[in-house]
Amino acid sequence: MRTLTNIEELLPELDHCIADDLEDQDLDFKQWDTKSRDKAVRIVVQMAVCMANGGGGTVVFGVADRIQGRKNAIPGVPPEIDANMLKKAVYDQTDPKIMPVFEELTVPEGTGRVLLMQIHPGMPPYTDTAGRGTIRVSKDCVPLTGTVRRKIGVETGETDYTAEAVAPIDDALLSATALEALRNQASRERAPDDLLRLSDAELLSTLGLIKQGKLTRAAILLAGTEAAIREHLPGHNWTFLQMTSDTDYGIREDRASALPLSVQRIEELLVPFNPITTYKQGMFHYEYRTWPEIAVREALMNAFCHADLRIAGPIMVKLYADRLEISNNGGFIAGITANNILHHQPAARNPLLVEALTRLRLVNRSNLGINRMFSALLMEGKEPPQIREVGDSVQVSFPKRELNATFRLFVADESEQGRKLGVDELMLLQYLLQHPEVDTNTAAALCQRGEAEMREKLSTMESAGYIEHGGTGRGAYWCIQPEFYNRFAEDGQSDARRRIGWDAAKTRVLSVLMERAKRGELGMSNKEIRQITRFDRNQVHRLMTELRQENPNLQPPGRGKYARYEFKQ
Repeated sequence: MRTLTNIEELLPELDHCIADDLEDQDLDFKQWDTKSRDKAVRIVVQMAVCMANGGGGTVVFGVADRIQGRKNAIPGVPPEIDANMLKKAVYDQTDPKIMPVFEELTVPEGTGRVLLMQIHPGMPPYTDTAGRGTIRVSKDCVPLTGTVRRKIGVETGETDYTAEAVAPIDDALLSATALEALRNQASRERAPDDLLRLSDAELLSTLGLIKQGKLTRAAILLAGTEAAIREHLPGHNWTFLQMTSDTDYGIREDRASALPLSVQRIEELLVPFNPITTYKQGMFHYEYRTWPEIAVREALMNAFCHADLRIAGPIMVKLYADRLEISNNGGFIAGITANNILHHQPAARNPLLVEALTRLRLVNRSNLGINRMFSALLMEGKEPPQIREVGDSVQVSFPKRELNATFRLFVADESEQGRKLGVDELMLLQYLLQHPEVDTNTAAALCQRGEAEMREKLSTMESAGYIEHGGTGRGAYWCIQPEFYNRFAEDGQSDARRRIGWDAAKTRVLSVLMERAKRGELGMSNKEIRQITRFDRNQVHRLMTELRQENPNLQPPGRGKYARYEFKQ
């Protein structure tokens, strides 16, 4: 939500843009309808419902959202409109009841006042008393359809499909093999011994998987027989395909087994295609797989835990010659996207199932699983996984890459020295091994962090001696330290790929232009100068403007695609 001070600081921006440009997920501007008080009040109620369903926010009444120029864009709210009357109207006309907070901001324009309606986050879905509702999505209020309401129910835990008790406790429904696999996997992750020593029924009960004397769907998913799973969880199954092309496959397996058996079997199917690379260091031999086991395990657990089991369709594992893809039905929830998944607050589609697996230490509720997945690949000098939402499904793709043994050894050495590299550092170092430099915006997008946070991270990496920076202000950029680049890349190109200094660039460009003039050759275009200096188009323009001021013999470039800077005596 936005404070009075926040809005007061935003209003001057209306001289340069319209209010719609300032709106966001938690902020909306609305012009007050002076022709009909009833209509104006209905809009207040509608916006209260919209914001409450969207996680809360601020609505500013008395500001037109399509007019530029502060004077005309703030007609204000009539002085006779009472905030207490609006508060009562919202309370009376919403279900469940919404209790907004109204604040008044004095302005010099229009009626002299605008009203801020503050909607605190609650427990959606909310509607008006007639059952109508919308939800805030970015800058818009979209209809609260059945699909959206179901999604809200999932996000709030009210409709946990796995928590429903569906069958009486019966040993015939439980798989001894699945329970053994569950205990073995939990034991490897150091789950509490006293928990794993419990009998089958006691274990399931302690994990909260038995309710009112019945097995929940989560219990059957973790420990049920295939017959029980097909009866009570018809949406749970998986398919493994070893693809020989984009349309043909060689090996295929389809199963509807319990979750621990499913993960175990898929890992077995991957073994022949996930070879080990042995790296010798002194007296030790280290073994690394093409796709780190921890990364594959985390991706599989995520797919099975967060699948929408009400949608008929398998967990898909597709093995291509150049990548491994794991996907599940059920898109992102609770505002998670591919662009914020590294740091977003975790959310579970199947809370009871996730809670049980958390207690068994097979998944992590602190959103560490995604970071582990990224870290396992990055520390071996490989690309991070590509995560994307495809319709109502989520797909994780692991590119097939070779181990960079030198980089892996460097990460291990740094860890031994007490300098453990996190996902941000690994991501930036890997990026800078592939690209000459990175600016703050690119680094922030890459690491899914804010710019201020990213500048601090880059500064810390520079202090540690990993990277160095050039330029100032908005033109600041960072590149990897030359000795690090030569250590990892071993192509001797550390100097050639670095941007040269401003004065050095002037000297270099002027020298080339003079040599070309002596030989009677054409001068240089902006593009050619960019290639020499590694500056961007605007930087080259500024460089050449300064150079022409210092050297009268430099001719202006002219216009069009054949424009060139020439040196003439």
